[in-house]
Amino acid sequence: MSTLLPKSLRARLVIGALVWITVGVSAAGVFISALFAQHATALIDSEMIGHLEELASLIDVRPEGTPQLYRPLSDPRFSLVGSGYSWQVSRNGMELIKSTSVSTTDVPIPDDPLALYETLRLVMQNGSQTMIVHESLLLLEGAGEPLRLQVNVDSSVVDAVLRTFNISLVVSLVLLATALIGAAALQVAFGLQPMSRLRRALAAIGSGKVGKLPQDFPTEVQPLVDDLNNLIEINAKMILRARAQAGNLAHALKTPLAVLTDEAYRLEGRGESETAAVILQQSQRMQREIDYQIARARAAASRSVPGVFAPVAPTVSSIVGAMKRLYAAKNLRVSEGIDDRCVALCDPMDLNEMLANLVDNACKWGSETVCVHGHLDEDAKQIVIVVEDDGPGLPAESMDVVFQVGERLDEQVPGSGLGLPIVRDLARLYGGEIQLEKSAEGGLKATLRLPLAG
Repeated sequence: MSTLLPKSLRARLVIGALVWITVGVSAAGVFISALFAQHATALIDSEMIGHLEELASLIDVRPEGTPQLYRPLSDPRFSLVGSGYSWQVSRNGMELIKSTSVSTTDVPIPDDPLALYETLRLVMQNGSQTMIVHESLLLLEGAGEPLRLQVNVDSSVVDAVLRTFNISLVVSLVLLATALIGAAALQVAFGLQPMSRLRRALAAIGSGKVGKLPQDFPTEVQPLVDDLNNLIEINAKMILRARAQAGNLAHALKTPLAVLTDEAYRLEGRGESETAAVILQQSQRMQREIDYQIARARAAASRSVPGVFAPVAPTVSSIVGAMKRLYAAKNLRVSEGIDDRCVALCDPMDLNEMLANLVDNACKWGSETVCVHGHLDEDAKQIVIVVEDDGPGLPAESMDVVFQVGERLDEQVPGSGLGLPIVRDLARLYGGEIQLEKSAEGGLKATLRLPLAG
């Protein structure tokens, strides 16, 4: 059953209101229609009894003993053909006189036993229709036997009144139900407004605009907000502790690795070159893995902290300035062009590490020109940073190899083989990506995509 319900709480509340309003209004419509039908029937019965009494008061007897009316009934419908109203006077099942509204039509005469001056109501079949009959037995002086007086109304007259009322009732109830459903939808929207505000506040935390949720929510929601704020604070403390422990681990391992490296050089000095080479190789491998895993741990921790963001333009300017000094001997032309709206949803230290690796590689391999520019991809809600150089570039089959930890395509150039793998893993941890391709300048083009803050 739960799989058939919508996942939206707003939709569930509106659908629930729709169902109950429909059921309630429908039940009210049935009850009101039945009540009106009872009232209308009673009203017509009262009216017909009045006509029957009037008919009895208007009957006169001719000398030959036949009845006549000395004036028509006051209701003109008894004189109008097809009005559905009629009267008739009979004796012993024989028609004597009747209303002009049925002057050419035979009106059935009741054959039920009727006491003198008794008034009865019955329903009779009149051709394809039924009619409601009110009758009484009247004895007049000079008329001989009693006269049966009857006034009739076709049931279609009552049905027409009920039909007109029911149409008006249905239209009114539909309008009422529509208004109630609209009011319920507005009430649901108003009642759930704090939840929408909470969602926007959480989005603001995720985009780095604020560090905690506001404290002015309704009393029903505020406990949840307090718990979320406590969770955010505890998470931030755990992340800081994890980063500190990662740094402590790296620092603790540096001394043993330095001792091993020193011992390797001592062994090499004593002529044990093969043993020294193995120790140096494994020490360097351990150092690369430690640096790589520490970088990953730091980035994963930063990704979990809300409110983390980094402007790209100042970071690039700082890195470019440092690279110009570092590679001053190469006389490189390093140009930069970053849109000021580029703000990455990542830790500033991680952004600095990713861009520093990319720009350092470009300066290391570039011949004369290095270009760094960035822009927004508003459709994907990402920032795009492109680093290009005019160096030798990479063959197509090596584009994926350089992302493997410790892989270096040229051992003559200093490096650890960790730069691009760290850039890729950091980018992916933040929901971004890096792509390598041939540059228009002839060298390598690295395109880094990161989520846009805000």
